Amino acid sequence: MDTPVHTFRFGPYESRPRSRELYKHGMKLKVRPQPLQVLNLLLNRAGDVVSREVLREELWSAETFVDFEHSLNTAVKEIRATLGDSPLAPRYIETLPRLGYRFIAPVEVINGVSDLASLPTPSTPKSNGNPASLAATIPADIRANEIPSEATRPNQNRRPYLWLAVALAAVGVALAIVASVWLRKTEYFWRSPIADARFQMVTDFDGIEEAAAVSRDGHFVAFLSDRDGQMDVWVTQISSGEFHNLTRGKVPELANPSVRTLGFSPDGSLVTFWVRKKGSSAGSDISISAVPTLGGQPRPFLEDVAELDWSRDGSRLVYHTPGPGDPLFVSDGSRLSDSPPIFTAPSGLHSHFPLWSPDSKFIYFVQGSLPDKLDIWRITPAGGNPQRITSHDTRVTYPVLLDGRTLMYLASDSDGSGPWLYSMDVERRIPHRLTSGLDRYTSLATSADGRRLVVTLASPKRTLWRLPITDSPNEVSAPARISLTTSTGFSPRLGPDYLLYASAAGATESIWRIANGAGTELWSGQDAQLLGGPAISADGRQVAFSVRQHGKSLLYVMQSDGTNARMVADSLDLQGDPAWAPDGQSLTSAANDHGVPRLFRVPLDGHAPSLFVQEYSVDPTWAPDGQFVVYSGPDIGTTFSVKAVAADASAHALPPLTLTRGARHIAFLPGGRSLVLLRGEIQHKNLWLINLDTGAERQLSNLTPDFDIRDFDISPDGREVVLERVQDLSDIALLDLPKP
Repeated sequence: MDTPVHTFRFGPYESRPRSRELYKHGMKLKVRPQPLQVLNLLLNRAGDVVSREVLREELWSAETFVDFEHSLNTAVKEIRATLGDSPLAPRYIETLPRLGYRFIAPVEVINGVSDLASLPTPSTPKSNGNPASLAATIPADIRANEIPSEATRPNQNRRPYLWLAVALAAVGVALAIVASVWLRKTEYFWRSPIADARFQMVTDFDGIEEAAAVSRDGHFVAFLSDRDGQMDVWVTQISSGEFHNLTRGKVPELANPSVRTLGFSPDGSLVTFWVRKKGSSAGSDISISAVPTLGGQPRPFLEDVAELDWSRDGSRLVYHTPGPGDPLFVSDGSRLSDSPPIFTAPSGLHSHFPLWSPDSKFIYFVQGSLPDKLDIWRITPAGGNPQRITSHDTRVTYPVLLDGRTLMYLASDSDGSGPWLYSMDVERRIPHRLTSGLDRYTSLATSADGRRLVVTLASPKRTLWRLPITDSPNEVSAPARISLTTSTGFSPRLGPDYLLYASAAGATESIWRIANGAGTELWSGQDAQLLGGPAISADGRQVAFSVRQHGKSLLYVMQSDGTNARMVADSLDLQGDPAWAPDGQSLTSAANDHGVPRLFRVPLDGHAPSLFVQEYSVDPTWAPDGQFVVYSGPDIGTTFSVKAVAADASAHALPPLTLTRGARHIAFLPGGRSLVLLRGEIQHKNLWLINLDTGAERQLSNLTPDFDIRDFDISPDGREVVLERVQDLSDIALLDLPKP
């Protein structure tokens, strides 16, 4: 970077690039060199958009091997934290999605010449209080045509003009009423509820902080963190700077991104948390526990309950159990309800995140198909037909109400980007996206008065790793990271002598191939979202993949070198991974059929797809001999079952197999008599091998608690596995909203 010789002043801050120092009110601040370089580059080009590519060229040389995306995200986050700035309502650094960053505050340049373009300031006529001097500022041609005074105006009959004035006034009033109604209907006067929010970071740990909750009085924040090694419940009193681990490793499984895992009792004395017994797969082992906010022993709170919310006065409780359809109940708060549920989601759907409205007239909740076909609904406490509030049909989570009409929530875009912060007036129901940029928002909570918001800001990182499979049950190898041409890698699939994986850059997702140490892009699509991983044919010569693009889901086939790509289906609402039939003449894929995903056969010769499996079925994997196909059933609680059918769609027996939600891919070892799958907690699983003949099981990996596998694949010879690792590096942030 060409270091400017001048000093920058903005707000209470002063940056001195030559000495690499940043001051606030004359006090030197502690800032790492790299974030300060980013700040100075933005200051030197204040008012202009600086692309991420320019930042990379200026700050990281071509010979420097670094995870640029993560490094830049971290640098910008550190600068914002130092300046007390907010990505939600920026005062200094604005993020422009898919473009870059811009410094938006006024900048004063000292001891040098600014690169900023100086805009001329228009002169304004000033009066010294003398009417004559004010008149002198009016151009002569206008003064020459002044309206005559009452004394010089001819005496005329003004009555016709009076009626005309009245008529024009009436028309003006009518137009004003119409315009007012139109503006209100289109929410012309809508204003972001966080426009003037004061932003501050609550945590700055290494690792993961997530699922934040705030007490009703806004004084305490609880969150999950792996700061001490495993995931625990932590609490802090706002602005105290002190953090306390409330569970200290005593509760083994706490994380579940599909529900609101943390909360406070109405009086703030207890932190409540979702829990599932370690190694359990039964829904009845899900419950709510509690621990004193000021410290103490965790204890059971509500057995067989998955989520809950208290009415504003603390007199009523809404909760749902983990049974099919997540049955929703209302009780007086002193005990669980003896009455039937007020609502149960239809077969195959879920209802999560129950929330009382401030006046207790409605219960809001999220309903749909996990993980990414969800929306917000509401129902009266007495039950009845629910009303749909949002229409995103994407991943929608964490609804909160700031008041009786202002709803905030998290929602992803149709291309899978996000989640972002959204808000809407629940009576007008027009969604407004409040945030942009690269940070994801993975949790949202609010105090009782709606003036304090707590969010989780996450920067996901996806990498690929190799792990050898040994013959010895006592030998477990450690994974080794794979060097990629791209900054991210996910959905890996192994061919005979190559590795395929997916990557994303902005709104473009692509498929890459690594062979003989070289990386090649095979396919890319603007605004395209890959649905599951690519599927490699048995001979390794062809690749099938499905994408969602421009509102449609499309199934493609191409050669393994990326040539001859052609679409083979565009009439199905595809879901999950496709799979090659062993004969190579058709594909099997799940598609939405009347609201339920079912497996379809898709011939490659142009014939129409046909229904294959009648029940709920996704993510198929064919046995190598083509005799049967295994697939996943619906989520019930936090688990799903693995089933199989024969090639003619008749039943095929499998050993009873129930897995934990979070990763569904299953692979066969050569010979087709052993399955490799992921087993464990929702966010931490290991690879296991199951022999279909004997039922014998063997653990293939022993990964550290922070190693979260989202996908994997087995090499054709069965000697190696490739893992997709996801690291959600995240922090908790606080937004204080001004009083109305």
